Amino acid sequence: MYVFEKFTGPKCTSLKEYEETFKVNVPERFNFGFDVLDEVAKKDPNKLALVWTNNKGDEKNFTFGEMAALSNKAANYLLSIGIKKGDKVMLTLKRHYSFWYTMLALCKIGAIVIPATHLLTKKDIIYRANAAGIKMMICVAESECCEHIEAAQPECPSVELKAIVGKRDNWLDYQAGVEAASDVLDLADDQKSENDDIMILYFTSGTSGMPKMVAHSFTYPLGHIPTAVYWHNCAPDGLHLTVADTGWGKAVWGKLYGQWLNETAVFVYDHDKFIPDEMLKVIEKHKITTFCAPPTIYRYFIKEDLDKYDLSSIKYATTAGEPLNPEVFTKFKSATGLDIMEGFGQTETTLTIANFIGSTPRTSSMGRPSPLYDIDIVNDEGEPCSPGESGEIVIRTDKGVPPGMFLGYYRDEEMTNNAWHDNIYIPEM
Repeated sequence: MYVFEKFTGPKCTSLKEYEETFKVNVPERFNFGFDVLDEVAKKDPNKLALVWTNNKGDEKNFTFGEMAALSNKAANYLLSIGIKKGDKVMLTLKRHYSFWYTMLALCKIGAIVIPATHLLTKKDIIYRANAAGIKMMICVAESECCEHIEAAQPECPSVELKAIVGKRDNWLDYQAGVEAASDVLDLADDQKSENDDIMILYFTSGTSGMPKMVAHSFTYPLGHIPTAVYWHNCAPDGLHLTVADTGWGKAVWGKLYGQWLNETAVFVYDHDKFIPDEMLKVIEKHKITTFCAPPTIYRYFIKEDLDKYDLSSIKYATTAGEPLNPEVFTKFKSATGLDIMEGFGQTETTLTIANFIGSTPRTSSMGRPSPLYDIDIVNDEGEPCSPGESGEIVIRTDKGVPPGMFLGYYRDEEMTNNAWHDNIYIPEM
């Protein structure tokens, strides 16, 4: 039995079965670090979890056993310097492999992780630190963000600690601290997370105003089972690549939760500038089996002579983030034989609409509703629309709130109630 089946039952074998029967059974106390990473590590410690490479030719592989041990070491180090359950830690780690074991370490100790892009300026950092009450920042040395954090810190009274992956004066040496820590993690029961605790906090921009703080609970990873299993079509013996920086929500969609729930190895290409030829060569060399990227990446791919690359290892291709141009769909299929399966979701949710496995994609169509969500189209009075009638896409929660749905906008009850009231959530498109 694969680990995700503990929460869903046996994998559905057809689109019809998936749409009619799929559900997630949420345990009373779920923690991805203990209940997924550690469980896979116990079952098969030598199973490949992460393949990391960069544009300089460096490569590192990590097994589930190694990731479990590293996450314990990172957890013990963070505890030793004063990070505890409920504390907020911002990660600006780009695509460095430390992101994965740090995410799991913070999950295990019940701290709140705030992934952030390295493009943040001093002003952005001040806003985030003070809006959320961030206690610690962990950053990679190869980033101007280090300088911006240093400049911002005098105006961020909650920030007590800053650690660096690399070397920098007046910063804690994060990797050295992790390496020196014990790989045995022993937590008291009151140190462990509850399902409704905040696990992850994302800053996301809407159509106006300052970025919103989207809070997700510890059941959030379970909402990504459809993402990896029924949309990305990941295989437990496969190697999945989603093109995304770890500062954005798409990273945990395609580079962590659903993939490891399915026991699929994640591939990471650590680079600063996207060069189509280089990425295509990386895909060919490492024999990526499932691939997801925004339509912009595919647009650049089809401008290349794709016959120069052996992409035959790719068995499935998906996309999200913006509308997919029909011309891109057609040209990519002509070159590779692969349909590009679209999907849609928000930072506030997981995957809500998609061309799931077993479906026939139509260009300019996002697909069908995920069975995890009760999706409807309503008119101005909030009543379901008749066939052919235009309306607004909403998520109904009167029958229950699915795992993957956000808790609300952190510290903003009014904004939460405006978007989600009377058991209807109205996504901001």
